Amino acid sequence: MNASLSWIKQYVKDLDITAEEYKDSVTLTGTMVEGYEDLGADLENIVVGRIEKIERHPDADKLIVCQLNIGKPETLQIVTGAPNLKEGDVVPVVLDGGKVACNHDRERVKGGVKIKKGKLRGVESFGMMCSIEELGASRDMYPEAPEDGVYVFQREVPLGSDAAEALGLRDVIFEHEITSNRVDCYGVVGIAREAAATFNKEFVYPPVECKGNDEKASDYIKVTTEDTKLCRRYCARVVKNLKIEPSPVWMQRRLASQGIRPINNIVDITNYIMAEFGQPMHAFDLATVAGSQIIVKRAKDGDKFTTLDGQERNLDSDVLMICDGEKPIGIAGIMGGENSMITEDAKTLLFEAACFDGTNIRLSSKRIGLRTDASAKFEKGLDPNLTLEALNSACQLIEYLGAGEVVGGVVDVYNDKAEESRVKLDPDKINGLLGTDISKEDMIAYMKRVDLTFDEKTGEIVAPSWRQDIHESADLAEEVARFYGYDKIPTTLPKGEATMGGISFKMKVEKTARDVAEYCGFSQGMTYSFESPKVFDKLLIPADSKLREVVPIQNPLGEDYSIMRTLPLHGILTSLSNNYNRRNKDVKLYELANVYIPKALPVMELPDERMQFTLGMYGEGDFFTMKGVIEEFLEKVGLVDKIGYNPETEKPFLHPGRKADIIYKGKVIGYLGEVHPLVCKNYEIGEKAYIGVVDMPAIMDYVNYTRRYEGIPKFPAVTRDISMMIPKSVMVGAIEEVIEKKGGAHMESYALFDIYEGSQIKEGFKSVAYTITFRGKDKTLEEAEITKPMEKIVAALEGLGAELRK
Repeated sequence: MNASLSWIKQYVKDLDITAEEYKDSVTLTGTMVEGYEDLGADLENIVVGRIEKIERHPDADKLIVCQLNIGKPETLQIVTGAPNLKEGDVVPVVLDGGKVACNHDRERVKGGVKIKKGKLRGVESFGMMCSIEELGASRDMYPEAPEDGVYVFQREVPLGSDAAEALGLRDVIFEHEITSNRVDCYGVVGIAREAAATFNKEFVYPPVECKGNDEKASDYIKVTTEDTKLCRRYCARVVKNLKIEPSPVWMQRRLASQGIRPINNIVDITNYIMAEFGQPMHAFDLATVAGSQIIVKRAKDGDKFTTLDGQERNLDSDVLMICDGEKPIGIAGIMGGENSMITEDAKTLLFEAACFDGTNIRLSSKRIGLRTDASAKFEKGLDPNLTLEALNSACQLIEYLGAGEVVGGVVDVYNDKAEESRVKLDPDKINGLLGTDISKEDMIAYMKRVDLTFDEKTGEIVAPSWRQDIHESADLAEEVARFYGYDKIPTTLPKGEATMGGISFKMKVEKTARDVAEYCGFSQGMTYSFESPKVFDKLLIPADSKLREVVPIQNPLGEDYSIMRTLPLHGILTSLSNNYNRRNKDVKLYELANVYIPKALPVMELPDERMQFTLGMYGEGDFFTMKGVIEEFLEKVGLVDKIGYNPETEKPFLHPGRKADIIYKGKVIGYLGEVHPLVCKNYEIGEKAYIGVVDMPAIMDYVNYTRRYEGIPKFPAVTRDISMMIPKSVMVGAIEEVIEKKGGAHMESYALFDIYEGSQIKEGFKSVAYTITFRGKDKTLEEAEITKPMEKIVAALEGLGAELRK
């Protein structure tokens, strides 16, 4: 938000400060000044002069010799090549030893360019007449300036006076950073109110009074708001007998200080009011408003509308429109339509000022791809009580400038009246929060500076509707602190009761995963959640796989980052590939990262974000190394029951004979295996690689950090070895399942100690041997208590095709 010091001073009585004082003081009270530009910093000894006589240069066809009256008895001679000058022109003149802001190439020079008297082709010249660019300004802000030549004043200016002052260049433009909760400071009036409070000066609110003629605006226009939620208030006034012409110099200069190019008096008035009050306005040619009525309603899906900039916009039912009796004539809060614009032929105009829903304006602006100064203000959420005040001020300017005849009355549709807010004043609480000892009277005085009044009866601070940031005691404490002075607040220790720190249960599980992985030699990696659709081809995912149903990115950086991943493998495999191709040996990486599974397509709601504990490695280690790491993690988080594995898993990116789903209590909680050789080739990994993935949400219901310990056994253990030949197709897991089921209550443990395949074993079989341990908890076991479960185990194994080796 830009504001000039001269404009601010109009509303603050007796404000006499330097730019640096303003910057430091206002920043300390919460209205941060990012920086400022002193327009006249490099302009010295520049006066107003009138050309009394022009003669041709005796030795140069393109030069002329001018005699200028600069308010002194003697004239000043200057030689120039400017083509636009004539006798009687009043121009800015820099005298000998003076400075201008820019050089002849219109490039700004730090510290200015010093001008000295000299001779041009033998004729003495005692200064220089200036173009607007040499004074550090531009034709955008001074449209009356010639494109190539000296600036000529269009009005009477005292000769010999400060030309920079006459051009409004003895001013300072401050750039303020306004937080979104202080919408009242999006206008110069709000900035000035803060400045007045900062320097404890009297704030002078601009007087607003515009009654108009004896007619009624309601006879000219009717207003209906169909969507009262999105349009809180809509005010309209009518001006007839328009006189469209350039706005006065003072208004042009103030608009220029905001970076707004002057156009004509009507357009400039709407821009001026937006800059002054922070309330956007719009003017329609009433002759183009069909049926003399305004209807505020939503657009229809698929509608198109051409805005003032000549661009056709695609609309939908979430975009609020300003319509007449037949057609839309403007996009609410964003931009008017080409079909109702003010032209030179307009005779009667309709002024509108409204308060629209800020969130809707922000989303609509983004949806149609058009953001304007008006939408930037509306989206912050304006005060509806300001709407009529700003509209009346605009009509007051119409009357003051003689730009038209204002029709009496106003059409005001106010659907949801904004009320003042009240907060209980508790000085002890505020002092406790700030660590200060400020009296109640001083607190009330500080708040009075910014129109926060105190209700003696209720003990409450009453905040006007434009202070939308005052809701609770902490907000009052902020007001006290910023005017008491943050630099005066002493350093104090925080008060409060000690609380137990800690991390969430989910974070604890993730920490366990990191600890186990790093203990086992894995290093943590971090990869992008954005991927390319080509990843599925590299991983050999079938075309009809559910994994290809993805969440697309609306504005991707490129095809390689156009979807959200549904598998966690691409990042790990890419990292392994990078390490392999940089000749790093024995690489082990892990990652805790989300995959994004859409609940339905097209995507209408947030996807299912599932944390995946992903491990990848190549070099030292194999399938069973990876299996051991995963089982170590599962044991650490309390999954103490038997972990199962299903080799029939459908995972095309894994080796067909070295892969398995991880099963716990009948539920798939992850998978592991050797990476398919074709996938390794696609990722340029030249040796065997292994991956393991645990779906963290799938295990959360089973995680248990409670540990139960048993005492040292009092009775001796008895072991039995069992050795068998069994078909190769029978997995060890099936054997162990039999041992667990048939081992009985006294079986304490079992362990595989030998597995062999070779010439001494008949074809199609393998030799497997287990040690089984039995122990009684309350007595020494008898032989019969061991023999019976062993017989059951042998019988069950024979049912799997096992042949007992004796």
